[in-house]
Amino acid sequence: MKILFVLTYYRPHVSGLTIYVERLAHALVERGHQVTVLTSQYERRLPRHERLDGVKVLRVPVAFRVSKGVVMPTIGLESTRQVLNHDVISLHLPQLDAAGIALRGRLFGRPVTLTYHCDLTLPKGGINALANQVVKVANRLAASFSDVVIAYTEDFAQHSPFLSRYLAKLRVITPPVVVHPIQEEEVADFIQQHRKTQGPAIGMAARLATEKGVEYLLGAMEEILKRHPQTEVLFAGQYQDVLGEEAYARQLAPMLERFQDHWSFLDVLDPRQMSAFFKACDVTVLPSVNSTESFGLVQIESMICGTPVVASNLPGVRQPVRRTGMGKVIPLRDSSALAEAVLEVIGNPDVFQGDSEEIAQQYSPTATAEGYERLFLELLDGI
Repeated sequence: MKILFVLTYYRPHVSGLTIYVERLAHALVERGHQVTVLTSQYERRLPRHERLDGVKVLRVPVAFRVSKGVVMPTIGLESTRQVLNHDVISLHLPQLDAAGIALRGRLFGRPVTLTYHCDLTLPKGGINALANQVVKVANRLAASFSDVVIAYTEDFAQHSPFLSRYLAKLRVITPPVVVHPIQEEEVADFIQQHRKTQGPAIGMAARLATEKGVEYLLGAMEEILKRHPQTEVLFAGQYQDVLGEEAYARQLAPMLERFQDHWSFLDVLDPRQMSAFFKACDVTVLPSVNSTESFGLVQIESMICGTPVVASNLPGVRQPVRRTGMGKVIPLRDSSALAEAVLEVIGNPDVFQGDSEEIAQQYSPTATAEGYERLFLELLDGI
């Protein structure tokens, strides 16, 4: 099959959505399919055309940004060409241009699937409020023109204001997770290089972004340090110049300064380093605060590495812990509950262990690719 993926940001941008599509695209290439990614040239230095690990990447020039979104005047022309040149279209939301591309799929007789990764909630403000409404309308039109809507979990779909409208055309496919196997020596080297203290390590893998709830981990630190004075947070992910999060970084600065002796920013890590990161931690946390987080792929990575998770009680996000028993689910925006859960996991590590191999198989890129492949073939057979 010739498969077209469409999303706003692709590599080298790092987010759960881009990682999802990258892993899925590679897995489908390995299964013999021709895969193209149509995305934005969100930085001018990026090449317009590129091939990454067998995946053809086409980037459309960006005229200007609207909050975290982009405006691409030539996306209509390019998407028409690509829809005509492919067998199936896989749209990935949130995305401003999805409606027009889904309509082209309908008009040109190409099956269209729409994978809804998360709700879009931009910070308060006139432009952002307008952008929110425009994206909502565009998303609904895209879903109406699509043949199937895909979600990570039924839990998130049932609670999402958007997805709950389309349960009749819903298909649940588990997201793809990759953890690179490493040696114990690599973990020891990682600890020696990055640890400041000898106490428990709390991991957080995320961008420094509003929806991630970093302030609630900071708010939990005082209580955690009373019990374990040598505790340290290892923060893996972009923390400087995060797009659209400048005000949030300024807000966190005083709290980060207060706990600077117990907090290490590791920046973006490569896959092997991420494996070492998860194995070096006693617990990882996902204190996300809203439905822009729909699952949290890093939870599965952590569990495959044998490290339990404390996650917010958000639809979808709570499912990995509930399914595996590897951690605790806590109320939203509750630093006290976060501290209590972290302390419980640190104090009882054996209680929160699970079958890492089974989890790895269930969430492998191969399993995800098989789910998409079956769906694409069903849709093509129905034409």
